[in-house]
Amino acid sequence: MSTETTTPPSNGLDRRHILLGLSGMSVAAVSTAASAKPQGTDDGYPVTYHRSKTVDGIKIFYREAGPKDAPVVLLLHGFPTSSHMFRNLIPALADRYHVIAPDYPGYGQSDMPPRESFKYTFDRFGELVDGLLDQLAVKRYAMYVMDYGAPVGWRLALKHPERVSGLIVQNGNAYDEGLKEFWNPIKQYWADGSATSRQALMKLLTLETTKFQYTDGMSDVARISPDNWVHDQALLDRPGNNDVQLDMFYDYRTNLPLYPAVQAYFRKHQPPMLIVWGKNDFIFPADGAHPYKRDLPQVEFHLINSGHFLLEDRFDEVTPLIRDFLARKIA
Repeated sequence: MSTETTTPPSNGLDRRHILLGLSGMSVAAVSTAASAKPQGTDDGYPVTYHRSKTVDGIKIFYREAGPKDAPVVLLLHGFPTSSHMFRNLIPALADRYHVIAPDYPGYGQSDMPPRESFKYTFDRFGELVDGLLDQLAVKRYAMYVMDYGAPVGWRLALKHPERVSGLIVQNGNAYDEGLKEFWNPIKQYWADGSATSRQALMKLLTLETTKFQYTDGMSDVARISPDNWVHDQALLDRPGNNDVQLDMFYDYRTNLPLYPAVQAYFRKHQPPMLIVWGKNDFIFPADGAHPYKRDLPQVEFHLINSGHFLLEDRFDEVTPLIRDFLARKIA
């Protein structure tokens, strides 16, 4: 049967693995018995490297940390952010795992090629992340998927089911039940493809909406650094990026016909899965979390009193759940 809780359990996890710094600073995972300097660390503290590879002519930026021979954890970001959303989680996992967090084209520090020569689609993003993993010689990995990271990750899982060692899902959809009120204007654009419907979505690219994504439904807004929406909005405001985002809104419609195949993958392969879902999320409400239990009876299921970006205000609660899951399921 599935494991379900709406608050993180008191489970005796050693929280000394997590050093919480000031707002906006990285969080380092430490071992209480570290006697040797692990590969990829500095005096026992994980170091995050900022690198890029050229995949099919596109520069793909990625953050990387942890021992090269450790189990791989692939972190796939959502909209409107980038691998920046994992800046704290990466060092909190990298004492035991080889962590890789790429930026998609048009996001973060990856290239933003012209729309005339590059199709901004989830299919293309999946191909480029797959190509990056091939260049890094990664053949087995657990995936953390969030928001847009879910459809990117599902494409990887459908192409290489044997490579996926486990799944961590944070507000990432795979069921029709998960697309509620927020999606109505986007569904209108899917239905008619008109310039009017496209223009109506421009409000989703404003600073007001970006800040809303970080603050709505949060249990403690004081924990959330304003750097988040300042950082993301600066990238959204680059010349030409509005059209990139509108193209991605339109292409999201291609994910819905993929859901039956994704659900069949769950039923057939039964990948270990941890759900840590911000239950107050207006964009991906908890209606989309519960259906996973239909196809994955052993799913470990946690609804967290948070919103869309729960790592920002509930990092100290969620990270022990993630570390415990990975230690039991993929280490």
